Amino acid sequence: MSRVYVGMSGGVDSSLTAALLKEQGYDVTGVYMKNWTQDLPGMKCPWADELADAKRVAVQLGIDFKVFDFEAEYKQKVVDYMVQEYSAGRTPNPDIMCNQEVKFKLFLEAALEDGADLIATGHYATVQAGLTPPLDPEVNSEAAPHPLKAVRGARLLQAKDSNKDQTYFLYRVTESALEKTLFPLGEFTKPEVRQMAEDRGLYTAGKKDSQGICFVGQIGMREFLSQYVDTKAGSIIDQRTGDVLGQHDGAIFYTLGQRHGLDVGGGLPYYVVGKSMDKNEVYVTTDLNNENLWRKTINLANVHWINGRPDEASYMIRVRHRAKLVEASLKQTDNGVELLLKDAERAVTPGQSVVIYDGAICLGGGIVV
Repeated sequence: MSRVYVGMSGGVDSSLTAALLKEQGYDVTGVYMKNWTQDLPGMKCPWADELADAKRVAVQLGIDFKVFDFEAEYKQKVVDYMVQEYSAGRTPNPDIMCNQEVKFKLFLEAALEDGADLIATGHYATVQAGLTPPLDPEVNSEAAPHPLKAVRGARLLQAKDSNKDQTYFLYRVTESALEKTLFPLGEFTKPEVRQMAEDRGLYTAGKKDSQGICFVGQIGMREFLSQYVDTKAGSIIDQRTGDVLGQHDGAIFYTLGQRHGLDVGGGLPYYVVGKSMDKNEVYVTTDLNNENLWRKTINLANVHWINGRPDEASYMIRVRHRAKLVEASLKQTDNGVELLLKDAERAVTPGQSVVIYDGAICLGGGIVV
């Protein structure tokens, strides 16, 4: 019997993941990853409540339960990285870094060292196992193995529920990690997951999905960053005329394409088209066709390929979570990857990730420069 350690966050997705794997005959242990416990002014960190909910579900299911403390490593690998990127004027994605450094590295290593054969999470994605030679020579060698079987050559595929698909956040996971990972929810939609949790009477069946920063909860990025960086007021400037339209409370808080939170008066809406961290200035325009808002060529650095470098060809890409897939030609460069888009995309933001797909297969991606 394979022993699976399930990352349990106290939410419905990870709760059902544990339930399904137990029903499938795995020896399941629930693990709460204690990544962040700090309260912020006006906001109590929800970690203790999440831990309690995860424990309740483990008791319901009759499975062992552990707590893995990654708080020090999380601060260094995720939080410090995020603050540094924002301070440099870029817009990072902490969820992607959390998956790369914590869930599918630290958690995986700790689980295997503790006796697990596999790990599992409640992500909406699918692992396609590599094809292995059949034991019976009469068995069709091209037959696909069971989707939850972990063998060499594992590939990351999009989930059945395109609205909930989380491969965008998983593109930096390694092939070796996928070989030891199960994603039982990849074949279900979110409504189906809710219904299955209710059918099993899971304590978290009706719990709302978490919003806001991945490790803090409801607090917004502005409030979080204010605890770690010193900011000062600066000018909001019309890019075309050079006129000062108003004041901002820190250029670090603004990102390309942003419309809300500018507070620069009536008339046509303004959009952020650039900023200077040195001058602490934010540049805006009312022109939706402004060249700074659109990119037909995207350069990526820190590129990660899950199953090895793909051929130079045409693929589908996603420039942000929930953005539609668009066509682009991939060209390898000395510094990373150059993507030539069929149609220009709006607000492709430095620091964010672009993820590349070949059909349903997530090939990998990189960071926008």
